[in-house]
Amino acid sequence: MWRHRSRSREGWRDTVVEQGLVFPTTKMPDGSELPYWNEDAWYEVTMEEVEALEAATEELWAMCLQAVTQMATTMTDERLGLPPGSLGVVRRSIEADDPALYARFDLAYGADGSIKMLEINGDTPTGLVETGIVQWNWMEDVMPEMDQWNSVHDRLVAGWRKLRRSGHFDGDRMHFLYDLGEEDSYDGGEMEMTVHYLMDTAVQAGWITMAHPMAEVGWNPETRDYRDVHDEPLRNAFKLYAWEEMLAEPFGRHVVDQQESRPTRWIEPAWKALLSTKALLPVLWELFPRHRLLLPAYFDEPRDLERWVAKPLHGREGDNIRIHLDDTLEDVVMPGGYGAEGWVYQAYTDLPSFEGNRVVLGSWIVDGEAAGMLVRESDNLVTDYFSRVAPHVISDGLAPSEEQVAQWLAERVGPDAPSLS
Repeated sequence: MWRHRSRSREGWRDTVVEQGLVFPTTKMPDGSELPYWNEDAWYEVTMEEVEALEAATEELWAMCLQAVTQMATTMTDERLGLPPGSLGVVRRSIEADDPALYARFDLAYGADGSIKMLEINGDTPTGLVETGIVQWNWMEDVMPEMDQWNSVHDRLVAGWRKLRRSGHFDGDRMHFLYDLGEEDSYDGGEMEMTVHYLMDTAVQAGWITMAHPMAEVGWNPETRDYRDVHDEPLRNAFKLYAWEEMLAEPFGRHVVDQQESRPTRWIEPAWKALLSTKALLPVLWELFPRHRLLLPAYFDEPRDLERWVAKPLHGREGDNIRIHLDDTLEDVVMPGGYGAEGWVYQAYTDLPSFEGNRVVLGSWIVDGEAAGMLVRESDNLVTDYFSRVAPHVISDGLAPSEEQVAQWLAERVGPDAPSLS
């Protein structure tokens, strides 16, 4: 993997906004702006590297599904940092074989070819517009003859189509709900942007859709069901809203207490709550000790780790991360409001640094199959709100034909994709 400097396209900012990336820059605390979408550089990977990352992503996904079953049957809500009653909802979701759509691993890809799982966002991952649309269009503008590890868009459409035909959902209407945030908690439109992109892929798969903030969902005590902004019942709903937050609220307790007369079918399903807590990391290490794709991880204390990262169970975007590298150096401590729910300690691994840009790879899994990657750069040890996204190409891969793409989508993993059952 190599990093190359490049010249940004003229008018790149307007271009990526037109393609749906509504925050092309990041506002800094001092009021200045830095590019969030960074096309001053691009990354080169080989087909051999892509195949290694694909295989690692799908192996990790299978391991995570095994861990879900283990966590649901042997652990408690308190140990997992989940609201009381959550595991009951999770177990019912597993028993119902609720299908899932997508998730994103964060990987450290070393110069020696080693691949280590840092974590997974299995419930509310974002970054889809950057991966599926913006970096693909950049390649078509700048290097149209080349290829990219990126079947995210095609696999999302195929995934939604499979869900629509699965018989698991109640009709063909899907509500798309998101956390809009208020005042200081407003995320600049990331949730809306992601949800509306997902809604577009669902429409292409034949779903009838509607989107609005989660805060506009109501509860009808007479019919005992959730209602949308037009007082229509929510039969099927995609939510970009974390299960652990939803189940902790009075509104979400209707799910815990099984008060619904006709339960809403959710994407992502409730069992994804177990892929949204960092408690997954020590569980994986216990299930697969010394696995080449994992870093040692433990609950509550670093044990024998000399260099470690303390992660709050529900932390996001680097909030409250603590990095300990040496007893003679001061720990790196990030601010934030997480931690009361509990901690895990994971062995520290150096991120590859390209001219001072520390890189984390976001590796997507869609309908059980590896689907592409997103390169994020950071100036610091922690990948946080100020990280940048840069495009990539496969240097020894030429743009495939439509027939090749169709064949890859149909045959690569197919019916052998891992599942909970």
